Amino acid sequence: MAAAARARVARLLRQLQRAACQCPTHSHTYSQAPGLSPSGKTTDYAFEMAVSNIRYGVGVTKEVGMDLQNMGAKNVCLMTDKNLCQLPPVQAVMESLVKNGIHFQVYDNVRVEPTDASFMEAIEFARKGAFDAYVAVGGGSTMDTCKAANLYASSPHSDFLDYVNAPIGKGKPVSVPLKPLIAVPTTTGTGSETTGVAIFDCEHLKVKTGIASRAIKPTLGLIDPLHTLHMPERLVANSGFDVLCHALESYTALPYHMRSPCPSNPIMRPAYQGSNPISDLWAVHALRIVAKYMKRAVRNPDDLEARSHMHLASAFAGIGFGNAGVHLCHGMSYPISGLVKTYKAKDYNVDHPLVPHGLSVVLTSPAVFTFTAQMFPERHLETAEILGADTRTAKTQDAGPVLADTLRKFLFDLDVDDGLAAIGYTKADIPALVKGTLPQERVTKLAPRPQSEEDLSALFEASMKLY
Repeated sequence: MAAAARARVARLLRQLQRAACQCPTHSHTYSQAPGLSPSGKTTDYAFEMAVSNIRYGVGVTKEVGMDLQNMGAKNVCLMTDKNLCQLPPVQAVMESLVKNGIHFQVYDNVRVEPTDASFMEAIEFARKGAFDAYVAVGGGSTMDTCKAANLYASSPHSDFLDYVNAPIGKGKPVSVPLKPLIAVPTTTGTGSETTGVAIFDCEHLKVKTGIASRAIKPTLGLIDPLHTLHMPERLVANSGFDVLCHALESYTALPYHMRSPCPSNPIMRPAYQGSNPISDLWAVHALRIVAKYMKRAVRNPDDLEARSHMHLASAFAGIGFGNAGVHLCHGMSYPISGLVKTYKAKDYNVDHPLVPHGLSVVLTSPAVFTFTAQMFPERHLETAEILGADTRTAKTQDAGPVLADTLRKFLFDLDVDDGLAAIGYTKADIPALVKGTLPQERVTKLAPRPQSEEDLSALFEASMKLY
């Protein structure tokens, strides 16, 4: 009887595979039984969707005080940075807290592109404050800092490296309950209001890493498009490039059922699981919004329609990549940011050299997608078409160059620096850039095509100049 049942299940699975849609959007055959990877480890057979509650609306920030009151919060930490603390988004949050009788303390020392040191300073503030809820008002730097503060204040005996991604940290699963965290994003890029990821620079290694756990995702994200009207041009552009790459990378990532090893316990299933049918929908939709609205949002600070759509696209792409993951553009971006020399991006009011995250990600995108297009070329062609390419006569072997050329035109139209050389890097820096990429296995292993150190060197070299 058992043998007959197994045979019936196998037959049904084969029928499902034959019936699976083969159009480019669904060209990964997801309906597969678990198999064996080349390494002999069993690959995963399931994926999980985790996302924060999201509330969207013009002026919705005014509800934050009522939300905290409904949660029973008595002592709230409001996190932001020194630039934002004087601007309307933070003022709107504070007015709502005061109106609803919420006691709060402000922490405004968040560092743009945070470091392990700046994380630990915020963690110390949170531990001393004994807060029962958190509000993060800002971009990814603020939201990520607040996630870390909430995590380590809730786990006071943990060492900082306990939850940091392996191999830099120990990558332990989070098993402690955290306090409620409401995120109020003021940029149109990171999607951090939807994800359980917090990224920082590990200063002594000069490389970015982070913490990834569904447990640290915000309780609620309040997406208020009014806040986007305060963003200067280059901040809109660079945060938009993060949306672009979140969507492209999650859609072209290794499918979840090809990722190994299969977790022995659900708590060990990573937040970044590989492309999957649900993340795919969000990634493609975000990409369509980027194609339609991003240039308008960058060029016209008063275009509320375009900036509102980009604000939503950030969340959409966040839902996608927050569960599927990203791959090489992000993995390679971390040393690009971490090894910065003297470059300071326009429109960023900071006192330290800075390559904005979105810029560090997008500069390698033409080279990366030329490299990855050998796997799942239909998806690469589909994304190129969404971004404006005429793919009617394109062959599958042209997928990489077609998408790369489409991206170069998109970046050129938005005045992006001409490659890594334009932000201070030379070929002599490539070994250090490769060395900084190697620890990023959490994301690089999700690339659809494996890469050697020689491959990474070639990708950095190809990214020295874009046009």
